[in-house]
Amino acid sequence: MDLNDTPEQAQYREQVRSWLEERKAQAPPARGEMDDDGYLDARRAWQRTLAEGGLAGVSWPKDVGGQGLGPIEQVIVNQELSRAEVPGILDVIGIGMLGPCIIAHGTDEQKSRYLGPMLHGDEVWCQLFSEPAAGSDLAAVQTRAVRQDDGSFRLNGQKVWTTNAQFSSYGLLLARTDPDKHKHKGLTMFIVPMDAEGVTIRGLRQISGEAEFNEVFFDDVVVGEENVVGGIDNGWMTALTVLMYERVTIGLGSEGFGYRGDRFARALVDSPEARKDKEVRKRLGDLSAELLAVRFTGYRTLTALQRGQIPGPEAGLSKVTTVNAAIAAGELIADVRGPDALDESTEWAYMISFLPGLKSAGGTEGILRNTIGERVLGLPPEPRLDKGIPFSELRAKEKEAVAS
Repeated sequence: MDLNDTPEQAQYREQVRSWLEERKAQAPPARGEMDDDGYLDARRAWQRTLAEGGLAGVSWPKDVGGQGLGPIEQVIVNQELSRAEVPGILDVIGIGMLGPCIIAHGTDEQKSRYLGPMLHGDEVWCQLFSEPAAGSDLAAVQTRAVRQDDGSFRLNGQKVWTTNAQFSSYGLLLARTDPDKHKHKGLTMFIVPMDAEGVTIRGLRQISGEAEFNEVFFDDVVVGEENVVGGIDNGWMTALTVLMYERVTIGLGSEGFGYRGDRFARALVDSPEARKDKEVRKRLGDLSAELLAVRFTGYRTLTALQRGQIPGPEAGLSKVTTVNAAIAAGELIADVRGPDALDESTEWAYMISFLPGLKSAGGTEGILRNTIGERVLGLPPEPRLDKGIPFSELRAKEKEAVAS
């Protein structure tokens, strides 16, 4: 692909830059306490401003409130937000991953009801996928959705590592509706109001001091059939749409997150010893090369998206590389700067403490490497005990295999 803006893209970039210059004084700080209602309200208001200016949902279709532009225009917006040093949208999960899933699989009524408030920050969403025993192996979810005589579903189970659940209005939940089917077949996706009776949210305190993640419990929560997204027992295919967008968002977002070799180099330049140290220079060179590779892989993915192709499993490799390179950068900065790197007043303390959590987001490294090996490189799959076995019999089969 041509890495320079086309005349049309250059014009769009100038339009976005001018718009941001006029309004950036209204923007809240890029970072703040997410349990501070005042800061959250400011971020919601800023997302609303961005949406009204056409800078949220850039690649969403026009008939659901988006701008109908391509992924390259979305990247231009992200770059200009970073250049203006203002925050982007608050609801990255909703607009970046769950909204596209509803656009692809939702009913007309669901699109009409939920996408507008999501776009304007009036209703933030969370992703209710991972469970204590079903994170890396998402198809092993045990949260049950049992159909009632009136057609509604009764939900029982637990989710964990749920980002933003504490202030979300809705969640997109994956639950098991038919345990007698193979574990990938008997799943269904539901829209769940987070204030529904029977929903309990508990924050998980991280080493950074924040409680960004949560565990969420569902005790006899009732939702209607109109809350099903993508069809009953078709939840795995619906979930794959979310996962593909999630991995693309994390992988392509390396520079948006600030994970760039030049930024990390500036953190080391004040140390004359580090500048001369061959090992430091080698470590910086290695991780910078990895991040540069992610950037160009991202350009290739953007080209595919621009041509109308959907994100493939190869997007997981960008996620793995980005996170590992950023963790290596944090370790290098800590080695050179010593305890000062962990001073909370610095930009590095948060990054170093935050990154281990990002390793699990969007699938663990082991799972992603397996997916890439099998579905991208065509390597033989790992031996599996669960193939063709109903989920309800799986645990007994696993115990039987261990005993033998």
